[in-house]
Amino acid sequence: MFTTTGSRGLYKAPLSKGLLLVLSGLTVMLTLLPQYHELFVYNLQAVAQQHQVWSLLCGRLVYLDVKDAFCSSLLIYNFRIFERRFGTRKFASFLLGTWCLSALMDFLLAQAFQFLFDYEVEELPAGLLAPVFSLFVPFYGLIPKVPVTQVLGQIHITNKSLVYIVGLQLLTSSPFMWLLALSGLISGALYHSNVLWLQKLLFVPSWVSFIGRYVLEPIFSSSRPSSETPLGMGATLDIQRQQRMDILDQQLLLAQYNESTRINRPQPQSGLLQWTRFFPSLRQRGQNRPPVEPRPQAEAQPSTESPRLDNSPVGEEQVALLVEMGFSRTDALEALRVSNNDINMATNFLLQH
Repeated sequence: MFTTTGSRGLYKAPLSKGLLLVLSGLTVMLTLLPQYHELFVYNLQAVAQQHQVWSLLCGRLVYLDVKDAFCSSLLIYNFRIFERRFGTRKFASFLLGTWCLSALMDFLLAQAFQFLFDYEVEELPAGLLAPVFSLFVPFYGLIPKVPVTQVLGQIHITNKSLVYIVGLQLLTSSPFMWLLALSGLISGALYHSNVLWLQKLLFVPSWVSFIGRYVLEPIFSSSRPSSETPLGMGATLDIQRQQRMDILDQQLLLAQYNESTRINRPQPQSGLLQWTRFFPSLRQRGQNRPPVEPRPQAEAQPSTESPRLDNSPVGEEQVALLVEMGFSRTDALEALRVSNNDINMATNFLLQH
């Protein structure tokens, strides 16, 4: 339920992978070397009064708390869908823009809190926290909500619920984490809405993107998942065995579909479907599909013959919704075909495979 963006890992998300590896590695190193903690403390007073620029840069990048680093890593891993959808440069521009805006918002909110409650905020939790919270803005607006299950018949659990739970856990980890969360949400809303043309003012230059593409991306890029590897390009025995099982399951599905449409007896949808039996896996589906043997001439009725499952029309809007969630277009088309264009059934099947 947590991985609402498919099962392709960090494929086509080198920036997300780099953030996970580098920031988590630095957090572990600082845990083992506590004498260097002072260099990475996010001290607002030191930045404002003593002009300690390194405190602003390091304090808003590297985590000092392992729990904050863990929760942020889970969120960054889930938000990798935006890097796949928008591209690495635009995703990096969003993080850069919200980082700069939230740095200003931190000081404004701290001053407002001091004015209202007469309490001076000196230190804030360290790490890439505000930009991570800012990603909740496009996550809320662009990722469709798909029901998964219900708890006690009243509480609806969707594909986005666990992401919000992790965000709430991160929000309650420190006393002034709410200030960074509010700063990140405001910055994300401003940058996502392109207020005052912020997207044209705060962005990653093309030359930086060029350097990153040829220097950093080969280091942090992930290989294509084995489920997308062609059969003739080094497929393992397990993949070949899985393909044979997929072919048998597909033949069973087509036979059941043709039989149900021939007698005009629609099957009621139920929440207790056995997906592994009625729906074949999407791995390598479509490349090695065997032709369905035609019926004998004596039984064929051209005038009343029902259309085959593969020829059923698929709505482009439903395909676009599944593609926005991170699934490939091929997987989305096949899932909608086998689920008779039911978006909820197709989504649940993709999430479970």
